[in-house]
Amino acid sequence: MRQKKLGLPSVVATGVGLIVATSCLLSIGQGTAAIGLPFIITMIIACAFNILTAFSICELNALMPNLTGGMAQYTLACFGPFISIVITVGGYLTCQTIMGSSEAAMFGNTLSSVFSDIPIPASIYSIVLILILAGLNWFGVDMFAKIQNIVAYGLIGSLIFLGIMGTFRLGTGKVVEQEAVLSSKPSDVFSLLGLAFFLFIGIEFIIPISSQVKNARRKVPMGMVISLLAILIMQIFVCIGFSHYTPWEELGNSTIPHVLYGTLLYGKVGTIWMTVISLLAVISTLNTAMFSISQICSGMAKINLLPSVFLRKNRRGTPYVGLLLVAGAMILINITGLSTSDQLTFLILTGCTFWIFSYIILHFDVLILRKRLPKAPRTFKMPFGPLIPIIGILGNAFMIYNIDSNWDIKKKIYLIFVIVLAILSIYAIIWIKFVMKRPMFQAYQIKEVMAMETDLYQIHHHPVLAERLHLKAEPEVESVSADTNTGTRPVGQK
Repeated sequence: MRQKKLGLPSVVATGVGLIVATSCLLSIGQGTAAIGLPFIITMIIACAFNILTAFSICELNALMPNLTGGMAQYTLACFGPFISIVITVGGYLTCQTIMGSSEAAMFGNTLSSVFSDIPIPASIYSIVLILILAGLNWFGVDMFAKIQNIVAYGLIGSLIFLGIMGTFRLGTGKVVEQEAVLSSKPSDVFSLLGLAFFLFIGIEFIIPISSQVKNARRKVPMGMVISLLAILIMQIFVCIGFSHYTPWEELGNSTIPHVLYGTLLYGKVGTIWMTVISLLAVISTLNTAMFSISQICSGMAKINLLPSVFLRKNRRGTPYVGLLLVAGAMILINITGLSTSDQLTFLILTGCTFWIFSYIILHFDVLILRKRLPKAPRTFKMPFGPLIPIIGILGNAFMIYNIDSNWDIKKKIYLIFVIVLAILSIYAIIWIKFVMKRPMFQAYQIKEVMAMETDLYQIHHHPVLAERLHLKAEPEVESVSADTNTGTRPVGQK
């Protein structure tokens, strides 16, 4: 049995590294430029809703641990295959692709600005980066995993330092005299919740490493909360720093507000420093997006929610079909030339809408499983009964409603959202009816969902696929004891 070796610092590093992205810095710049320092209130509210989501995710993982399909499997046990396919593909795969594309675009904008004398379009930098990271994932991510702590703590340490320097006006640049509060209307504060939500999105990707964490019951939820609060503190300092060194109009029009801030704070040194931070954020976030999408696709294929082609792996164990698909999609999006802050912000808000909707379903998953399995042992259970999931549902619904203050932009976001869900619904209906041949809205039993992770299940239920994947039944399954999380036993065990 492999020894668990990850501690709380590694959990926090993973959370920070997954969440903090270059495009987050664009969102901070856009939000602060819109209403000034009251954007801090917006960020606090968004962070609180994400903490509630983290609690729901931890409870689901405690009930159904070590599932490679993640949300797809949680939802499969609650709503059946139709909702599971639509929400997972729409809420995660589509959203991750959109977010990864915007991240690559931000990186391209940064390099294009820094190396303005070189006539290379920003999209070229973006595409080259996507190809490099796709190649690294093709050959495995062992080396990246080893330096994740260094990358994450270097990133947040740099941003906190530069934020503090700006907050206390300790930079070498000229301090700007301007109004700190541009609007304090509740309607304006709430209208930016969707943008602020993006600053904390993705905490659930800590779950895949939970099996390797010492005392995961306590440290995984704690690590999630600490990660979110650390990011919030960092972003508050950055907001205040913006107000002291970056004119609001320049900040709102900039495609790289973090580089603008670094330049105005410390001149050329600040420019280089922020460029390095951008590189760290992109490597951490985009690399993880590619890895997680390929793994989720493989996990969904394993439980027959996606075609079996996504199960194919190269010699290094990388599920390359999903990797190639997401890399290709990101390249196509960047070919369109994402360059302006408005375009990038629209892309971010569109992706957030899908992700927020998936979080609503996660909260419903918790409520449903509590109702169906009230006595099932859980290594982690939220306090206050159903209150936290209900608040999470209402809060996330409110953020979708306030995804943008401009009704025309909001309509475009909603239209894309509906079209994508409609396309996914057509795929789900065809796939479930003709391939899965199961009821679309019939929930799976938890013991079956968890059994899907085993080779024995695949051999029994999908013999053709099992033969293609060279799966063999291992005799050790006979010694499996009762599952402490679900209270179930394999057939024949007492």
